[in-house]
Amino acid sequence: MIQKYRFGTPFYTGAVVQDIPCETGAPVFGTVEADENGFQYSITMGDKDAVYGLGEAMRGINKRGGVYESYNLDHRFTVEDVLSLYGAHNFLVVDGEQTFGLFFDFPGKLRFDVGFTNPDEILVSAPEANLDLYVISGDTPRDIVRTFRKAIGQSYIPPKWAMGFAQSRWGYEVPEDFRQVADQYRENGIPLDAIYMDIDYMDAYKDFTVDPAKFPDFPGFVQEMQARNVHLVPIIDAAVKIEDGYPVCDEGLEKGYFCTGKDGEPFQTAAWPGPTYLPDVLQPDVRTWFGNWYLSLTEQGIDGFWNDMNEPAVFYTKESMERFRSEMQEFLAKDFQDEGEQSRGDSQWFRVQWAAHKVSGPDNYTQFYHKIDGKPVLHDRVHNLYGAFMTRAAGEALERRYPDTRKLLFSRSSFIGMHRYGGVWTGDNSSIWPHILLNLQQLPGLNMCGFLYAGADLGGFGGDTSRDLLLRWLALGVFTPLMRNHAAKNTRMQECYQFDHPEDFAHVIGVRYRLLPYLYSELVQAALNGDLLFRPLAFDYPDDPIARETADQLMLGDGLMIAPVLTQNASGRMVYLPEPMLLVKFMPDGSLEQTRMDAGIHYISVALNEVPVFIRREHILPLAKPAMSVPELDEEHLELLGWVTREATLTLYRDDGYSRDYSNPAHYTVLRMGGDLS
Repeated sequence: MIQKYRFGTPFYTGAVVQDIPCETGAPVFGTVEADENGFQYSITMGDKDAVYGLGEAMRGINKRGGVYESYNLDHRFTVEDVLSLYGAHNFLVVDGEQTFGLFFDFPGKLRFDVGFTNPDEILVSAPEANLDLYVISGDTPRDIVRTFRKAIGQSYIPPKWAMGFAQSRWGYEVPEDFRQVADQYRENGIPLDAIYMDIDYMDAYKDFTVDPAKFPDFPGFVQEMQARNVHLVPIIDAAVKIEDGYPVCDEGLEKGYFCTGKDGEPFQTAAWPGPTYLPDVLQPDVRTWFGNWYLSLTEQGIDGFWNDMNEPAVFYTKESMERFRSEMQEFLAKDFQDEGEQSRGDSQWFRVQWAAHKVSGPDNYTQFYHKIDGKPVLHDRVHNLYGAFMTRAAGEALERRYPDTRKLLFSRSSFIGMHRYGGVWTGDNSSIWPHILLNLQQLPGLNMCGFLYAGADLGGFGGDTSRDLLLRWLALGVFTPLMRNHAAKNTRMQECYQFDHPEDFAHVIGVRYRLLPYLYSELVQAALNGDLLFRPLAFDYPDDPIARETADQLMLGDGLMIAPVLTQNASGRMVYLPEPMLLVKFMPDGSLEQTRMDAGIHYISVALNEVPVFIRREHILPLAKPAMSVPELDEEHLELLGWVTREATLTLYRDDGYSRDYSNPAHYTVLRMGGDLS
């Protein structure tokens, strides 16, 4: 059951699609204070209550003990002490003495203090009291998530090829760079379905352009790569370069489609192209216009996009740069040789460092406006919607133009509701071991908020990865719907063939293709049924105290549990089995090592070139034969694995990988496996 409580005059975010009437009186759980000073929700937790959700937020699966902010920011690199990341996902589930869910439908800054200040209290606060609060009741956390997911609408489903392995790097510039990547992957027997195009493919970093000097026949090049079963996926950034004669800029100015400053004139920011404008994608007409520009690339053969820099990222504005210049002039005017001046000089130096940091900081979001129903609305008040509405613009345009065909679309910045139009990746992580664990722990929170097509930059975006780090990360990535190796400029070359014994990478990535019939089927059915693909163990074993505290293993689909190795120089790991399970290890020679294991705590050895997975009893895992790309998969001849003591069944979803005809009975196949009665 969902109860909706309205405070003030909320901004319509589009997150909830179900028509839910407003309740009167106080919320059934917790207390609210709402007045001209802001909004505050509080509730006391029981000693053993766990708190789940908040999308991609940091700090574990159980969010208790942390403080979080929903305020989308362009972090150069993700670090442990940040309060917010790139997405705003204001949904959480409290599981304990009282089990319920909360969704705060509010597009501005929202602070969640989940037992950080007071260990027994959840305190949620906003600077203004204009929002809808949804309180969801249910018997279990999974029931609550399903109810919420029904209210916010069906999750995006990617084309099947987008679940193949992809290679990306900031720095591929010319066709030969992409050809070399494709050639090396094929020559080393490593599967590949896509290569991503970062900003260097553009003409002067202008959206929806291709550098004609680098790509004189871009449609021909796209067709050439697709003939090799390799899809090219270009990046699209949020900001539009200010340049006379550039059609996107000219049209946006002519139609009044850009965000404005206090003076009503188009507001100038800066990003990769230099001076830029920001399309006012909160306006429906602007979304239609901006979304239609994506079609200029699909008409050249492109069938997938990744949206970036859409928090929106602002390198600087005129105002922020003027403040910085003023701080610098004051600093340079100081005579630090004067007696007694040194301590004040140190303090002034700190001020300059802070001023430099603020050039691209969130203060910029208080300087420009959107036009909503003809009235100006300060961006800061609706900030968290920007990236979501940019992706919505693309998703709606692609569906208008290709109503029967799915295209790949995902974004760095997001808000609940965007999950209907595209997936997410979790942004600029680093090549460090803790970020494998972070990747795993973000998955169930994102699923709870509707984002099923999700993943991280495998191997880490920033820094120099190591061979063992990349192999271990890939062994997690074989299970994540978005499986992409991505790295920054000026880092170690991170393609899998760059390392010794590339055959190990070929094997690990090959496991993804063997699992793909199951993973794709489970994702589609989770989207259609409003369910989770990844779950904390506590969702399936609520009365098991060890399962409730296990934060480095996940349930996957109905039948699997994953427990990847997440630490450096480890030859294996401890695993907790809440029930008897079948351990399957994919061995480098292509064989399968199967071990029946009792419930309890076990140590399992896992070499760098092995991939472990656990199958629950009375469940089936169908496996395909290895393939070099998704179109080459043989899904007619599947090997069935399981520890089955009676007949078990699995409904497998199989379609052409592109259509939206999900209800067609021909797409559903029931697999059966007989038991051995042992």
